[in-house]
Amino acid sequence: MTRTTALRTAVTLTGLHKSYGEVHAVDGVDLDIAPGEVVALLGPNGAGKSTTVDMLLGLTAPDRGDISVFGQSPRDAVVSGTIGAMLQSGSLLDDATVAETVGLVAALHREPLPVAEALAKADIADLANRRCTKLSGGQKQRVRFALALVCDPDLLVLDEPTVAMDVETRRQFWRGMREYTDSGRTVLFATHYLEEAQEYADRVVLMRSGRIVADGSVAEVRATVSGRTLRAVVPGATAGALGELPGVQAVELRGDSAALACSDSDAALRALLVLWPAAHDIEIAAVGLEDAFLALTASSEETK
Repeated sequence: MTRTTALRTAVTLTGLHKSYGEVHAVDGVDLDIAPGEVVALLGPNGAGKSTTVDMLLGLTAPDRGDISVFGQSPRDAVVSGTIGAMLQSGSLLDDATVAETVGLVAALHREPLPVAEALAKADIADLANRRCTKLSGGQKQRVRFALALVCDPDLLVLDEPTVAMDVETRRQFWRGMREYTDSGRTVLFATHYLEEAQEYADRVVLMRSGRIVADGSVAEVRATVSGRTLRAVVPGATAGALGELPGVQAVELRGDSAALACSDSDAALRALLVLWPAAHDIEIAAVGLEDAFLALTASSEETK
């Protein structure tokens, strides 16, 4: 049981605004996150993700708006160990060992995990006596994860957590994350790996130009963008002819393999089989998260 199990809301952001000169980095963000949710924060560069995370962690103050983390202010939540953060830019002490580094952070908190337990949860127990300067990029990321875990937080905030990890290490990381959230903990992670959001997030929050433009499950966010993709091997077809099929909005043709973005995939398929009865390996799929991401963010020019 966590320290804040009885509370119904983990994070509440109300009317958040933050500007830097003429740039409205965050422009009226309202967001509630429930305990135990795994939420992916997505958006192109300049969308306001990092500024929102910085305000949540108390690293910068909003111009207007309110932030509550399990009923506490961001600063109080950090001091109490309610929030643990894994920031991509976090540096390590090169001459210290992994265990010494994690132990140093543990000493700053009132009720930390034992260092050995934090190392085990981050799957780096075997690196305990290795100096940080001798770590690979992926190993450093896992040490940063241990640093975020050692305060035994109820909310874990992750900024691009799997950068520099190989495929298997990434899978192990997310398996561990699921075990962590099964105990009622809450995770907010920002990532550019859309497949991670699609596979591991309970909920996706998509930002553009400082505002939230989509919020829901992966299926709900995908549903905000209409249409389906029809894929088939169509011998002898040309892009021009495929583009004239009813219900087809865009065509990508590589050799005989065609991908058709359709507003009406049923009409497109019927017409395709009339003209090219030898078409085969036909698949029709709903718009993926990546397609929805591109559609929802393409209509606004982002400024870094």
